[in-house]
Amino acid sequence: MKWVRLLQEGQSCWGQLHDGMIQVCVGSPLAGGQHCRPHPTLERLPLEGTPLLPPCQPTKIVCVGRNYRAHAEEMGNAVLEADPLFFLKPPSSLLPPGGTILLPSLSQRVDHEGELGVVIARRCHRLRPGADLRPYLFGFTCVNDVTARDLQSRDPQWTRAKGFDTFCPVGPVVAEAPGADPARPWAGLRVETRVNGVLRQSGSTDDFLFSLEAQLAAITAVMTLEPGDLIATGTPAGVGPLAPGDRVSVSISGIGTLENVVAAAPEA
Repeated sequence: MKWVRLLQEGQSCWGQLHDGMIQVCVGSPLAGGQHCRPHPTLERLPLEGTPLLPPCQPTKIVCVGRNYRAHAEEMGNAVLEADPLFFLKPPSSLLPPGGTILLPSLSQRVDHEGELGVVIARRCHRLRPGADLRPYLFGFTCVNDVTARDLQSRDPQWTRAKGFDTFCPVGPVVAEAPGADPARPWAGLRVETRVNGVLRQSGSTDDFLFSLEAQLAAITAVMTLEPGDLIATGTPAGVGPLAPGDRVSVSISGIGTLENVVAAAPEA
């Protein structure tokens, strides 16, 4: 099953995706703090041409850094071995599919980082490293962890570099089971990023330095995850700069393609 969020008469609602059509639903698949089935209506809309919202409403966005060996090496960083490195992006950085990434005047280099996103289904805290994650996962989506690279290098922590408005495009859908393995539906997914149609990043979730189980165990040892929270699981090698006028897309097998355009942020 694939889910989208959209506006209907000024109100956000959920829809189920079937063969390129959105079946509008009443209720939320995350109602009551657990994954459930909202009631489908008779209204159907074509996916193409229907503006979408980010497919989750997180209380927090937790990102895992340097989770691919080749990316750590291309940035000149040590390859992590003991614990995952994670940081936060503010929910105000969310951007829907088709939205415009705004390049701030404070930065001279802004990079794309295509990643697998994980949407949480139910409250979880202190998960065991070997826990079955499936009851806690709503599904999977595409994320672009847009980063002001020069500010990231300059600052002792990454809040400014990662936190600008529009720096977290997400979508277009949440797919419940994109992979072939029912026990680990996030396994073996191909993550690719293109800029103006040119392939820049290509990796597999099988290349994670820290498994998804290890990531969630480390994160929930620190903070409670709530329904709708978003985890960005790290980016493959090939990150690179964006320029005004670019069209950047993140594609993940079994999920789809998140596409956004790039522009200079207007002067204050």
